[in-house]
Amino acid sequence: MSTQSFQVDGMTCGHCANHVRGELEAVSGVSGVEVDLVAGGTSTVTVEADRELSDAEITAALEEAGNYTLAGR
Repeated sequence: MSTQSFQVDGMTCGHCANHVRGELEAVSGVSGVEVDLVAGGTSTVTVEADRELSDAEITAALEEAGNYTLAGR
């Protein structure tokens, strides 16, 4: 089991967090997602999966969820 945390920009509300959570939960191997929302700032998203996820997989899920990006990228 792998637990990874990502810094995500662009979320402004609980609705945004739910979109991000849903898209990440759809990624193969993901068993859980927690979002520590900082509205309008950089939020922390923690993902539990059966393997390490690549930045490309996270980025693709964030783009599918909406206009969200990995912080600093």
